Amino acid sequence: MQYKNVKDLNASAIGFGCWAIGGTWNNIDDKHSIATIRAAIDHNINFFDVAPIYGKGHAETILGKALKGIERDKVIVATKCGLPWNNAGDVRNDLSKANIFKEIDQSLSRLNLDVIDLYQVHWPDPNTPISETADALAELKHQGKIKHVGVSNYSLEMTLEMMKGVDVATFQGLYNLLEQNPTHYHSIPLQYRAREQALPFCEQHDLKYLPYSPLMQGLLTGTFKRHNNFDHHDDRSNNPKLNDPLFESYYECVEELKRLADSANVSITALAMQWLTNQPHVGPVIAGAHTVEQVIANAATLQKTIDLNLILQAEAIVDKWQLK
Repeated sequence: MQYKNVKDLNASAIGFGCWAIGGTWNNIDDKHSIATIRAAIDHNINFFDVAPIYGKGHAETILGKALKGIERDKVIVATKCGLPWNNAGDVRNDLSKANIFKEIDQSLSRLNLDVIDLYQVHWPDPNTPISETADALAELKHQGKIKHVGVSNYSLEMTLEMMKGVDVATFQGLYNLLEQNPTHYHSIPLQYRAREQALPFCEQHDLKYLPYSPLMQGLLTGTFKRHNNFDHHDDRSNNPKLNDPLFESYYECVEELKRLADSANVSITALAMQWLTNQPHVGPVIAGAHTVEQVIANAATLQKTIDLNLILQAEAIVDKWQLK
């Protein structure tokens, strides 16, 4: 396993994204999720990215159960705040000081931890001044409940504003071989362009970029079919790019990438992962998994170094398709 420095944290270059274990993707089983997390640790993956909203507390609870008995310094836990829900299940954006103080204690309880290594604001909250959010996060650092602060889905201007009130270690955003400068996530507008804007920003300010959806929610594993990959109970059914009419171009592009990878005797997953990990200001790649086989495959993507020329050929294929 390769490692990336995130301030004083020595994080595995391949991380573990916990959205799926929240139970809102198809074919998720808690026992399998716990076994998968344990397998990740056995294969030297030490960075776990979760959020309260994943399964409305369930993913944090499952991660907490899986980490029981694991030496605390063996794992790095990153969670988030700012998307609370009410008893009816309705979600709102709320990065107020009062809500952040409430959410941190809930997350610590579900995760069975005393401190969060990286605490991230999940999405911008237009109703709360960023200065108030920064003050709250700085106070949590002072209290020893969190070690580092990160932003997710922020604009660069918002990130600079946050940095006035608290040190920021990471910038999390959508980024993968197929979505290099995406304008939307599902149908939510993004206020940054990953490769054109956010990566140079991270280099300038000594932040690590944490790419979520590095395999485009499974598409870059090369296992998707042309039709019927999931049903309406699966959160991926809300991603326009994974459904007709947009899906056809993405599918055909991946088929061409598979042929390229096959010609070099590497997996398309390894090709997509190393495209990311080779970039110096990319931190842990947040790769989802909910089976032992998937996490072993993720960990194995860095075992064989892929030639730079092959990566450049992959970029040329993606450029040719001009995916939207």
